[in-house]
Amino acid sequence: MKSILLTGGSGGFGQAFTERLLKENVARICIYSRGEHAQADMARRLKDHRERLRFFIGDIRDRLRLTRAADGCDVIVHAAALKRIEVGFYNPVEMVKTNVMGAVNVIEAARDAGVGKVVALSTDKAYEPISPYGHSKALAEALFLAANTGERAPRFALVRYGNVWCAPGSVVPTWKQMLEDGEEVLPVTDPDATRFFMWMHEAVDLVLDTIKTMKGGETAIPVLPAYRIGDLAEAMRAKTVTIGLPHYEKLHEKMNEFSCSKDARRMTIEELRAAL
Repeated sequence: MKSILLTGGSGGFGQAFTERLLKENVARICIYSRGEHAQADMARRLKDHRERLRFFIGDIRDRLRLTRAADGCDVIVHAAALKRIEVGFYNPVEMVKTNVMGAVNVIEAARDAGVGKVVALSTDKAYEPISPYGHSKALAEALFLAANTGERAPRFALVRYGNVWCAPGSVVPTWKQMLEDGEEVLPVTDPDATRFFMWMHEAVDLVLDTIKTMKGGETAIPVLPAYRIGDLAEAMRAKTVTIGLPHYEKLHEKMNEFSCSKDARRMTIEELRAAL
């Protein structure tokens, strides 16, 4: 891995992955995202490694820009996506433009630029999807797997995982901010809902391991514990009000036919409190 292009590179995963790549002594890391302020903050924070970092402002909807960014790269890690379920429900066309057509653009840019390997990040919500977000990621998965044609590069693989603990916009930082803002009661869709638990460093490890071992066509799925939403609220010592589960959210998530968050090892309140 001499040179890597990372789409969504200024997001939560992108920043954690970049820091790991710097430790892995990757010579050239190309950060591709729309977030000019996030990129500027990232560049300042990692200023001691500026000679190894390249920052590209761009959208994965733009194939030509992607191709230019991918020029000279050995690997693409595709982490860019629209990810919020409620946003996808109200804006399904935008989900298609970014998550589906963006996947097409990554595939074609990889071919045009002569990239060797592509690893795309996916989600448990892509398995038996019920939301526009889940459907868009399921179609993106199908596109990447179908892109493995014959013996010629690029080779494409997937990683699919659950909720990354404390990722930007996820339930824990959202609830913490609400409590800090003086909210006395947290809205809970369903206290019995369960979600998979994954540390950010585990997500990074999974992607790195996939890059190193992939042959093309794999979907890497980790075995994860899960937590109950009501237990999380109790771990945060918060009062709650149940508002009901939207029809575009699942009570329990699945990674595949063998892995459901309802049946996974349940994290205790003490474990959740320690993780906080």
